[in-house]
Amino acid sequence: MSTGAMSATALEAANGTGPLAREGFEARLRQIGADRYHDKHPFHHLLHSGQCSPVQVRAWVINRYYYQSRIPMKDAAFMSRISDPALRRAWRSRIEDHDGTNEHDGGIARWLRLAEAVGVDPDYVASERGIMAGTKFAVDAYVRFVREMPLLDAVASSLTELFAPKIHSQRIEGLLKHYDFANESSLAYFSTRLTQAPKDVAFGLAYVLDHADTLEKQDAAAAALTFKTDVLWSQLDALHSAYVDPGRIPPGAWDGVEGLL
Repeated sequence: MSTGAMSATALEAANGTGPLAREGFEARLRQIGADRYHDKHPFHHLLHSGQCSPVQVRAWVINRYYYQSRIPMKDAAFMSRISDPALRRAWRSRIEDHDGTNEHDGGIARWLRLAEAVGVDPDYVASERGIMAGTKFAVDAYVRFVREMPLLDAVASSLTELFAPKIHSQRIEGLLKHYDFANESSLAYFSTRLTQAPKDVAFGLAYVLDHADTLEKQDAAAAALTFKTDVLWSQLDALHSAYVDPGRIPPGAWDGVEGLL
């Protein structure tokens, strides 16, 4: 085919300025996780290898609760922008997975069960007192991103779930091996996510691959996923700075005593 007979899309692809093929774009997204996912953070290495003190484990549980509690809020904000009933139906289960239903507990209740197991009053954790400003800034930025950015970007930011099953498996293994509080009940949040996350990510990944049909959209989706990895990494940076480095607990953060059972 002559250059003059080529479609605009084919010409862009031939010149290297068009979108990646589906397989290539998926590989690009997965590479972001390989390079930037928070399973590589020093705090997780300490936690999974049994080197965290009780205070450090509790601080992680308390601060991570803020993220867990905001997931259904960001999903509700996302759904409020969707005019397609089919997409709303597909996304609705994410809220139920975390909030629960009249018949079943959700992820938030399971996280509070973990809090009790590590020795912190669930009511204290749910009150959100003692959560670091760094945690709030990172998580609130994520909720705002999903509320305000294009739908494609919002869905792409959820694709850190591509990499979550691996870290959940590592966490279950490490916690069971090294900590007395770890058992089937206290770790139910993570074991449940092993089946929930693949379902969520299969839908989200297909949506992104289907709708990111220009190089500009692919770049935006990749940037959204990168942003989400930054959100997760920033939470652990704040935690590590406050509770692993001695004497650096910021004002208003959990003092290591309040709310203990």
